[in-house]
Amino acid sequence: MPIAAEPMQFDHVAIAARSLDEGADWLEARLGLRPEPGGKHPLMGTHNLLLSLGPHEYLELIAIDPEAPALDRPRWFGLDSFDGPPRVAGWAVRQSPLQAPPGTTIAAATRGSLAWRITLPDSGQMPRGGAEPMRIAWDGDDHPGHHLRDRGLRLARLAVPLERLDIADRRIMLTGTGTPMQLTLTGPAGEVTL
Repeated sequence: MPIAAEPMQFDHVAIAARSLDEGADWLEARLGLRPEPGGKHPLMGTHNLLLSLGPHEYLELIAIDPEAPALDRPRWFGLDSFDGPPRVAGWAVRQSPLQAPPGTTIAAATRGSLAWRITLPDSGQMPRGGAEPMRIAWDGDDHPGHHLRDRGLRLARLAVPLERLDIADRRIMLTGTGTPMQLTLTGPAGEVTL
């Protein structure tokens, strides 16, 4: 008999950009904070910068790593065809036990003291344009949020165009189909919607 999954919990939100420099400038202009160094994702040919959203939560700025070798699979967040200004491209929830929704595969990754398993979209495009969250399970007690400086930035709301999702977090608003994803943060610059 399969083990029932616990309710999902918000983990992080991803902002895609053509380059980390462009995305960092864009975020700093809106939030008054510059993201911190993150790392590289060799499996996906991407790299990131991060901002703490409080304990166990963060904002990830993600772009194609220009130093990465060519891949034999599409990059996540639709980055292979990404153009235009930085924007919310997806989000992730913690899930235990980790279950891969249809059209995704579970992959394992490590970086330094961090180890995790995550559901990757087979097509490279995030399910429902990024509205359907990726699932992630952190192995052990370490989490990127433990390594980031808390500068008072917090998730106020994430509006996602879904009808249903098993998540017990009042900050996640299900708006039904046909509406864009919208991220609202509070911090040094006040309330900002991206």
